Amino acid sequence: MNDLHNGRILLTGGAGLIGSAVLWALNRRGIDNVLVVDRLDESEKWKHLVPLRFADYLDADDLAETIEFEPEALGPISTTIHLGACSSTTECDADFLMRNNYEYTKRLARWAIERETRFVYASSAATYGALEECLDDEAPLHSLRPMNAYAYSKHLFDCYAQRQGWLDRICGIKYFNIFGPNEEHKGEMRSVVAKAFEQIQQGGVIRLFKSDRPDYADGEQCRDFLYVKEAAEMTLQLTESESVGLVNVGAGKAQTWLDLVRPIFAALRIPERIEYIPMPERLRTKYQYFTCARIDRLRASGYSAEIPALSDAVGDYVRNYLLPGRVLEPNDAPYDRTTTSSV
Repeated sequence: MNDLHNGRILLTGGAGLIGSAVLWALNRRGIDNVLVVDRLDESEKWKHLVPLRFADYLDADDLAETIEFEPEALGPISTTIHLGACSSTTECDADFLMRNNYEYTKRLARWAIERETRFVYASSAATYGALEECLDDEAPLHSLRPMNAYAYSKHLFDCYAQRQGWLDRICGIKYFNIFGPNEEHKGEMRSVVAKAFEQIQQGGVIRLFKSDRPDYADGEQCRDFLYVKEAAEMTLQLTESESVGLVNVGAGKAQTWLDLVRPIFAALRIPERIEYIPMPERLRTKYQYFTCARIDRLRASGYSAEIPALSDAVGDYVRNYLLPGRVLEPNDAPYDRTTTSSV
């Protein structure tokens, strides 16, 4: 068992969506001996860090230089949770993705392993490519076919770690469709919940893609959606349990876009208005109509908590964060379980 209360934690991507939620979950456990690493640039994700507690902050480029030229300068680190990456699935600069996602992760993983530091990193469900069935974290890596440069940069490190024999010592987390507070900096990569809320605020209507397949009605395309608060707890469980290899983190349940967006109207107490628009041609050959994480390995790690209803998660996000414009704070509860009534 890796006790997170003992020793210092290095958390990269600590100002991002999942990273700040992990820091929130650590704070809720009374843990603040955390070195947060990120690239703040010109975004306002620094605001995510304001209410959270941590020991120190370091720029991601400075961390890279430190582990390269002064590998002992950071002092004792007991756990490294590496969530920092460019997560844009539309990023076209493959060289940048290889440097930022692949090479950076290689260097940090090697540094941690050489010091016998617990190393957990973010892989991605995007590595499964166009698969709509058998999204199994035990699937042979050579059988996967990522469909964009971001996914490939993640997949490439998974493969490298396997060739090096590292997957017997480290844990890679394949996050599915994560949504929740502290994602506004992601722009077009924000979740559908965040975008739909904005659409409602502007015009009272949500727009979803039409289905181009007869076996799926409009709005009935399915995804495995997971609230970021739950993803953070799952991440800490995998970190503490010393799980190794690749592990899916999702709800283990496929739900429709309608299941996702209807609770937004309910939380706002306004009538539903949903319109369907044609899917762009560029997406049609890449669009997935069904994804669902197999979470047996997550459960085997000891994560036994019930995953709350999607409507509860969306309601909590809308009422407590999107409407008031709030970020996560250490005293925030895991869920506001107020039942959302239909209109």
